[in-house]
Amino acid sequence: MTTSTEQGAATEQQLRDTMVQKLIEAGAARSPRVVAAFRTVPRHLATPEVEPAKTYEVETATITKTDEHGVDISSVSAPRIQAMQIEQAAIEPGMTVLEIGSGGPNAAYLAEMAGENGRVVTVDIDADVTARAERFVAATGYRNISVVTGDAEHGVPEHGPYDRIVVTVQAADIPSAWVDQLTNGGRLVVPLRMRSMTRTVAFVRDGDRLVSDGFEQCGFVPMRGAGENRMRLAVLHDEEGAEVALRLDSGHAEPDTEALRAALRSPRSEAWSGVTVGGEESKEHLDLWLTTALDNLPIMAAKVGARQRGIVAAASPIGLPALVDGGSFAYRTTRPTDQEDRYELGAIGHGPDGRKVAERLVEEIQAWNDGHRSDRAHIEVYPAGTPDDRLPAGRVIDRPHTRVIISWP
Repeated sequence: MTTSTEQGAATEQQLRDTMVQKLIEAGAARSPRVVAAFRTVPRHLATPEVEPAKTYEVETATITKTDEHGVDISSVSAPRIQAMQIEQAAIEPGMTVLEIGSGGPNAAYLAEMAGENGRVVTVDIDADVTARAERFVAATGYRNISVVTGDAEHGVPEHGPYDRIVVTVQAADIPSAWVDQLTNGGRLVVPLRMRSMTRTVAFVRDGDRLVSDGFEQCGFVPMRGAGENRMRLAVLHDEEGAEVALRLDSGHAEPDTEALRAALRSPRSEAWSGVTVGGEESKEHLDLWLTTALDNLPIMAAKVGARQRGIVAAASPIGLPALVDGGSFAYRTTRPTDQEDRYELGAIGHGPDGRKVAERLVEEIQAWNDGHRSDRAHIEVYPAGTPDDRLPAGRVIDRPHTRVIISWP
């Protein structure tokens, strides 16, 4: 399908084979058909301005467009994230698949999964992005991919219904059009932002509701168009290279930013849980428990320089849950234990009530450990306006189109 020389193609195939081996080792590519798709698609052709080897790095997302403020608004997702979502989608040959958020390679992976008798429709609001996708489709020769320019808030009804919908941008809500255009029993895979935390959730349609069938931690560029709903930032420290801010979702109370800035400058308080985790153990389920249990829990984002300069005790690329109470706050952290590769979970508090807030956060860490550590959250989505008595028990997140419920066994 490519115009590379035989020697170049062999090198590109080696890059794909190496990528696939790493995807298998990471547990992102598990089924033989997903493995075969990732061995086949020449993803580097989508971004000819980037060194080919870079495009095959399993954790590297290739940014293809930024806005006037330098914010990333379009990318070709990292192979690990793409493989993870495609595994979640469970696409069978002959299916019709809608991809929301175009890039090129992911549509090709979906086309490989759907096969010659299947069809893939990929839609994006940005004509520059769809033009890039069209060039990629033309260069690779896929005949079962249609590229559409439009606002995906409305889906693409002229090509539906769809057996699978795969969303490759962060969504704060699920438009009714997506549900309406999905077959009953079909699967919707979407990076859904819930109270500042994003998980790519595999939903199954059951009438007018969606029921989760697993989720994974992830990061995506945000949705644009009618469905755009970006988080707010409360900047607590603005020193270049050591910035600290709270990322707030709709539903989070407007903070007293000046009081919290002053709190961050005050001495810290510590509270420790006695709960330990392994060095490589994910805290994604703990954090989802915390956001279910606690009302005002935005995400604290901090540059590495803030940790290095002692402004905060911990920093994470995806942020850390932070409990806010008036002019005080506390964030999750860890410290080494006497056991090799074991770390104790705790909280760092700042402000006049910093210790109390840290202790409250630790209480919920202990509650998770005692009653839910082996559990996984269950997520359901109902249409907006659904009465409370029709909803399962749990944390309710109200959005313009939907009511999202996070519940635990």
